[in-house]
Amino acid sequence: MESVIRVMPREDFSLELWFSTGDHRLFDARPYLNRGVFTRLQDIVLFKQAFVALDTVCWPGDLDIAPETLYDRSVPIASISA
Repeated sequence: MESVIRVMPREDFSLELWFSTGDHRLFDARPYLNRGVFTRLQDIVLFKQAFVALDTVCWPGDLDIAPETLYDRSVPIASISA
């Protein structure tokens, strides 16, 4: 299983992620911002409070996204510039 070891939230509601596998990937969170509890993350101040806990990305208020989802629905950073 891929574990998130570092996260950097970006102004465009994406997450730059580093995984235990050595992968460096970009996750676009915008499709999730209109769903259930994740609507709270439309607040950029809250979104940018993302942190790593228990191998995944979390936010205050018990919000998190499974590491498998983050990995499977992200793209390698290298492929963005290619």
